[in-house]
Amino acid sequence: MTSLDSLITLTNLDPLTLEPLAPETRQRLLRFSLSKQESGLLPLEQITEILRLNWAEILPVPEIPSCVLGIGNWRGEMLWLVDLKELVGCTPLSKTGQMLTPPVAMVIEVNNQPLGLVVEQVNDIELHDLQQLQPAAAGTFPPKLMPFVLGSLPGVSGIVLDVTAITKLLGRVK
Repeated sequence: MTSLDSLITLTNLDPLTLEPLAPETRQRLLRFSLSKQESGLLPLEQITEILRLNWAEILPVPEIPSCVLGIGNWRGEMLWLVDLKELVGCTPLSKTGQMLTPPVAMVIEVNNQPLGLVVEQVNDIELHDLQQLQPAAAGTFPPKLMPFVLGSLPGVSGIVLDVTAITKLLGRVK
């Protein structure tokens, strides 16, 4: 004899209504600060690792854009480190007075090439339905930020950034 609980589990029914459960459409996003008023969100599935950096271990590279902090060591490989705040038009880390606090790098990999997106801190992992994502309209965000915006979520503060757009621009810069 099968209990009602096991029947619900086997058939994937909502135990209160006995209706089929809707497929999970929410994704995990990592929230981090871009400025005092603005935070960014990146899909967690696109982040390989989060590292606490030591400023002294970042090797500056001459004749590159100022948003590229330099290179660091990640798992024995060279990791380009980019000041994400400066890249998207916010106050650079070097000018925020946070140089005494170790920054954080969100390591992403594109075409097997690691890249560290450096911010002051990461805040939290949140669940959001990206099917509700509203595309960025002209004039909604500062012009320097617009190329990197995937969209915004209704009722949620924060901007969902486009990792592909970030890496494409940096591929032309380096």
